[in-house]
Amino acid sequence: MTQRVCVTGATGQAGRAVVRDLLEHGYEVAATDITGTRDNGVLRADLTDYGQALEVLHGADAVVHLANIPAPGLATPAVTFNANVAMNFNVFQAAASLGLSRVVWASSETTLGLPFDVPPRYAPVDEDHYPVPTTTYALSKVASETVAGHVAQWSGIPFVALRFSNIMSPGDYQGFPQVWADPQARRWNLWGYIDERDAAAACRLALEAPAEAVAGSPSFIIAAADTVMNRPSADLLAEVFPGVSLTRDVGEFGTLLAIDRARQVLGFEPGHSWRDQVKDAAS
Repeated sequence: MTQRVCVTGATGQAGRAVVRDLLEHGYEVAATDITGTRDNGVLRADLTDYGQALEVLHGADAVVHLANIPAPGLATPAVTFNANVAMNFNVFQAAASLGLSRVVWASSETTLGLPFDVPPRYAPVDEDHYPVPTTTYALSKVASETVAGHVAQWSGIPFVALRFSNIMSPGDYQGFPQVWADPQARRWNLWGYIDERDAAAACRLALEAPAEAVAGSPSFIIAAADTVMNRPSADLLAEVFPGVSLTRDVGEFGTLLAIDRARQVLGFEPGHSWRDQVKDAAS
């Protein structure tokens, strides 16, 4: 039987990629967003209203919840925190009330200490470098991970938090060479990123992982296998964060946002890199 998945935030960058990926893999998708219209085939709903959250999840088997104010600085701190936590609680509670089989939702790399004005304690930064919220946006995600953990415990439903790195489309990669001369320009997230197609694949893998593998409310860093830079990762870390130890070899251009746990538990393996598209990339 075809699984019906509700995708919230379906008109956003990640949402569009997730909807496309799920449809390509045989899922039935119920797409919803605050900007939904008849023309784009997306149901309009305001998830800060619990009744609307309950309605959009009705009839779904699982949810990929991406709807939130997606970054700091887009709204006032109070609006960002209140809106995000309300949306997340409402979706979590509605999913539990309706007995959905799985909740996959967008947490954030910002919960790990971004932007790294205070250097990380170690690198590569992994899931245990948490919680270190430095903005109200990050705090909304930390609070929501706490809520997810309790609702998962009460309901027995797996709640899978994906701590996405900076989501990029292929068209963004031509701008990467502009930051190569200044490693400070992207220090804020240890030069990380994730291709939108790999972000979508991670959501699908989180839906498909065996229940026992994602029982409770696990969190996973979702990042590309490399950095945005054309210089070795160890050299970047030593220059920009000289007091931060590298706890293991990451390879020449390997990510400094550890994705080992996502690889091991979800079977996640980034399939896309800017290096495949930008001329004169280091190899």
